[in-house]
Amino acid sequence: MDIFNVLALLGGLALFLYGMETMGTGLRILSGGRMEQILEQLTNTLLKGVLLGLVVTAVIQSSSATTVMVVALVNAGVMQLKQAVGVIMGANIGTTVTSWLLSLSGIESSNTFVKLLKPESFTPILAVIAIFILMSSKNDRKRSIATILIGFSILMFGMSTMSSSVSSLKDVPEFTQLFVLFSNPIIGMLVGAILTAVIQSSSASVGILQALCATGAITFASTIPIIMGQNIGTCFTAILSSIGTSKNAKRTAMIHLSFNVIGTILFMLLFYSINAIHPFPFLNDPVKPYSIAIVHTIFNILSTILLLPFSNVLVKLAHFLIPTKKGEVEITLDPVEEDLKRLAPHFLEQPGFAVEQAYATMTSMARQSYKAIDMALNLVEDYSDEMFDLVCRQENQIDRYEEALNKYLIQITAAKLNDRDNRKLTIMIHSLHDFERIADHAINIGEQAGKKNDATFEFSKVAMMDFYLFSAALRDIIQRTVEAFSNLDVERAFTIEPLEQRIDDLDQEFNNRHISRLRQGICSAELGIIISDLYNNMERVADHCSNIGECIVQYGNRNFKAYEYDSELYKSHNNFDRYYNIFAEKYAIYPTMDEALGEDHSEYYDQLPETTTASATSITND
Repeated sequence: MDIFNVLALLGGLALFLYGMETMGTGLRILSGGRMEQILEQLTNTLLKGVLLGLVVTAVIQSSSATTVMVVALVNAGVMQLKQAVGVIMGANIGTTVTSWLLSLSGIESSNTFVKLLKPESFTPILAVIAIFILMSSKNDRKRSIATILIGFSILMFGMSTMSSSVSSLKDVPEFTQLFVLFSNPIIGMLVGAILTAVIQSSSASVGILQALCATGAITFASTIPIIMGQNIGTCFTAILSSIGTSKNAKRTAMIHLSFNVIGTILFMLLFYSINAIHPFPFLNDPVKPYSIAIVHTIFNILSTILLLPFSNVLVKLAHFLIPTKKGEVEITLDPVEEDLKRLAPHFLEQPGFAVEQAYATMTSMARQSYKAIDMALNLVEDYSDEMFDLVCRQENQIDRYEEALNKYLIQITAAKLNDRDNRKLTIMIHSLHDFERIADHAINIGEQAGKKNDATFEFSKVAMMDFYLFSAALRDIIQRTVEAFSNLDVERAFTIEPLEQRIDDLDQEFNNRHISRLRQGICSAELGIIISDLYNNMERVADHCSNIGECIVQYGNRNFKAYEYDSELYKSHNNFDRYYNIFAEKYAIYPTMDEALGEDHSEYYDQLPETTTASATSITND
């Protein structure tokens, strides 16, 4: 083997690893975090966890990525330790899909149809198609598919280059002797484990082993221990990712290691015990790429079958290996910290999933903003210092949400996202400040309520009736905003601006009515300032809701881009006038002051109609 063969081997290895990374990136962008989201939501049974782990790993082409994701989900408290066991087992089976794809390089036949299955025959065509798509299309989905195709083509070309460069090694006695040495189970496992730990990909290390099959010097006797070691080496990535995480997250990484180590020991004991009684005649036969895929698959399926009934034992073993020390108390985080654990740095490796986690966290923030306004409005009717302190604490919590989300969203913007996730990210970037400002206005409303409570005069009955109507409309618009944001409900978002217009009308009319009351001596000037500031803050809350609603409406627009708006799209909706008329009737003001002053209408405001529900049409995934 001369220097040119060595260079070809290194170049082939570089292309192989780059192709695998490119293909994986394309798959992750195309899935847009939906695979991981399914993983988070549908692991309520062990068997379902195994199946989902298998599917997710097969799609994103990386068992390491799946296990790192599981560690992060457990750390965030989204997934329980016992749920993680099944997913880890499934991930081990799912990673064998790559070895089956790579085994296509070993196809040999004179049949024309079979020859077409060889990568050398079809990958050039795939590469040409991919380049054409990348050069001609601006559609993110099509470009992601093209990235997958070109990544696969580069991967297979690198595989072919490696195989060609090492083919001459079959005539080198030292190389043959080296693999005879690897037939020692302990040495073979160590080599496989170290190689996989270094490149942090069992799929890649198995692929390298398949490329070396071209030498003809690799036998089943040396292949089996190496594959066993590769399964242990892949645990290194999850162990690294668990550094600095919670004890349960560390236990998840330990379950992964325990499962693979115990599975390897059981498989090796079973295999070599049978071999001692009845020697396997194929052990000294040269292996083919598909043979490695078969061994890899049988081992992982058999390990899962053997250990699946003992999943609880694996959990107990993890607790034994990483115990809670005597006297040590697990720190209980406040609800905000629990939510913010979703913004894990590990999720950034799967940007689509990071977007989903950020959106879930921001939905919690939105609900907290509504709660802050609701408490603040209650203070106007029934003030207490204790309740105002709760509003202040609520606002502080929302500030924590904003700070953490702002940093996390900036990190996500550096990643490549599909169109759907990019639009969701844009909504969050634009809406984050609005939700935070809503909470700030809750403080302002609470302060005005305190001034009202300290004043020597009470609000007149008519002034309170106006406030009841205004507060009902404000609660309505915030509720609609939070619901539209939570569900990405574009049709519901279209109802926000008409209601905001109605609130503007209420603000103007109530201020005019208040001036009339001042002139008639019904209200004092001191309370007049309080009412003016109170209504001003309430109207601004509605403005922020309108901004958020506009973002959600723009989400339904395929041409929506960051920092660009089309306000006419929001205001020219076919049902704008219809919605406005509904709200004008629902939040109707008595036509004259005399009528309002003539009798007690408080019951009318106590019986305001429930929130009008438009026909909701949620945006479906692309």
